[in-house]
Amino acid sequence: MRLGVLDVGSNTIHLLVVDAHPGARPLPAATHKSVLRLMRYILEDGSISEEGETAILEAIRAAVAVGEAEGIDELLPFATSAIREAANGPAILRRIRDETGVELQVLSGEDEARLTFLAVRRWSGWSSGSLLLLDIGGGSLEVAAGADEYPDTAVSLPLGAGRSTIGFLHLDPPTEDQLTALRDYARATLAEAVGRFSGRGREHVIGTSKTIRSLARLAGSTASGPGGTERSLLRRSELADWVPRLAQLPADARTALPGITADRTFQIVAGGVVLREAMRALDVAELEVCPWALREGIILRYLDHLD
Repeated sequence: MRLGVLDVGSNTIHLLVVDAHPGARPLPAATHKSVLRLMRYILEDGSISEEGETAILEAIRAAVAVGEAEGIDELLPFATSAIREAANGPAILRRIRDETGVELQVLSGEDEARLTFLAVRRWSGWSSGSLLLLDIGGGSLEVAAGADEYPDTAVSLPLGAGRSTIGFLHLDPPTEDQLTALRDYARATLAEAVGRFSGRGREHVIGTSKTIRSLARLAGSTASGPGGTERSLLRRSELADWVPRLAQLPADARTALPGITADRTFQIVAGGVVLREAMRALDVAELEVCPWALREGIILRYLDHLD
């Protein structure tokens, strides 16, 4: 069957079309992305502005049209932190349903962590042992750990790359004082959460999300994987080297670097700061990058229920 996964996130509204059936690996068939950076539309009262609502509706209509053209059998639409936390989130959801026919499932932060963990486990396999997952989205950072298909411990923290950029890095390029303020906030926020992950044994550390993949392309390395494949790795020491250099460049100049795309260039510095602090707090020297994340987790859960 052909499935469409519609991800209404904090940075993009992204439709992924896959061909899939229970027991098989989902194969990408088409993709459509609208870059909105919804954090720009958050008003002082915590609501999304009328301009932001209009942008969301236009992007969803465009994604639905692509899905229809691709002949999808089922649309799996969901929303994450931007709409989940907006003061007018319920009203926006009703408007989306009434004007587009799309009924978004709003995921909690723990839902995001659990479903991303499922995708990472399926990609990595049981031989990877106990996993520690780091996932940086636009609005939140998810951390999860466990030895099974779903994590034993999962937290969602307000440390997304887009949220952190809007909240702290107000100038382009950011000042050292702004970077220090973000580092201090990230450390304090992580300090409250890492106690839940104490006493862990040996773990295979995985990072996922476009932000982490971009940083790995820029600053990471590769190693041999099973079956002649390559594994993408990112070390904390490499982040410590590259993030200050990224921070010295204006956003429009960063796209000349490997892995830094136009849709991530404004928030890649904040993402790098948060990832480095998360790795430091959890005593992680190196992580492996997984190409599967939340959208694939949504697909896998749906297929499991069919089976």
